[in-house]
Amino acid sequence: MTETVVSTRKPRPGLVVPVESPGATTVPRRREKKSAGRLRALDGLRLLAALMVAAYHYGGRDGEVAEAWGSSPKLQFPTLHEWFAYGCLGVQVFFVISGFVICMSGWGRPLKSFFASRASRLLPAYWVAVLLVTAVFALPVVAYRAVSPSDALVNLTMLQMPLGADRVLGVCWTLWAEVRFYALFALCVVLPGATRRRVVLFCAGWTLAAVIADNAHMPLLDIVLMPEYAPFFIGGVGLYLVHLDRRDVHGWGIVAVSWLLGQHYAVQDLWHAPDAGGFSYRSSLGIVLVVTFGFVAVAAIALGRLHRANWRWLTVAGALTYPFYLVHEHLGWVVIHALHRGLGLTSAVTFPLTVASMLLLAWLLHKYVEKPLTPRLRELLARAG
Repeated sequence: MTETVVSTRKPRPGLVVPVESPGATTVPRRREKKSAGRLRALDGLRLLAALMVAAYHYGGRDGEVAEAWGSSPKLQFPTLHEWFAYGCLGVQVFFVISGFVICMSGWGRPLKSFFASRASRLLPAYWVAVLLVTAVFALPVVAYRAVSPSDALVNLTMLQMPLGADRVLGVCWTLWAEVRFYALFALCVVLPGATRRRVVLFCAGWTLAAVIADNAHMPLLDIVLMPEYAPFFIGGVGLYLVHLDRRDVHGWGIVAVSWLLGQHYAVQDLWHAPDAGGFSYRSSLGIVLVVTFGFVAVAAIALGRLHRANWRWLTVAGALTYPFYLVHEHLGWVVIHALHRGLGLTSAVTFPLTVASMLLLAWLLHKYVEKPLTPRLRELLARAG
């Protein structure tokens, strides 16, 4: 969800499976040209997942967005709202992508460099998004309530979720899940040094521990091990092993178990019995199909099936995804209200214009915040300590 990773692997003909020695970080390599195509396809998939989440926030649920439209999105989109309701599963797709990308970027990198890379990638756009949303919500013409100054400051730490503070960004709960994944991966894989064996043990150990935590009903274990989201991160890590060697039986096993557990948790959390008075109905089959799409799409990229999707604009799409994801929900409500209720535009026109405006804002954040600040913060953190 958070960055485009450029592979530093040297091109080698064919697929070479080296013998792993203690502490080794060498892994099977593929052709560089195909790898670049896969990475760009991953950027495109990342933006698609973000658009799925935006569709959910704009038309797939009730709540604050209904205030923006002036009525329930169910009335604004009589047919599409049923499809938009599945957009929340874009988060699970994000988590699979994140597992793949973090394993790729963390392999062969010292802990200090890994930390500097993650922090510099996440924080600049996040800080500006928090300040921007807080400022906009504080305007008298905006109907939405701003959080207290104290809670707004706490949000800058990205630790508002465990502290129980009000969230400035509704999507920040997913960042809290990402941060916990980064911490687990850093402690268990990056710190001791990434090897295929260590990654496999990490995936197997986390899977088993998460299942036990789910049954133990201990809040601390739930917070650390994230049973409902762990299969998606782990599945992405397994798909990176498959990316390195498509004949890796352990990698395929990790992916298969993660998909089985992931669809279980997704159905458990998002399915409900049909209710005539409800906003929408997500069938268990529909949920399983969207989860399967996420795994299959990343698998296709991992195996090089989408290496032809090597268009330059996909890199731009990947760059816009993170800032778009941060700002699209709350600021999108403000834009919807202005366009639909202020200017009287139809919902069919307001929806794409809102998405386009958020993409434009994301481009501005990328150009004027991320591009200048990310490398500076990375360099500062890399030199510290």
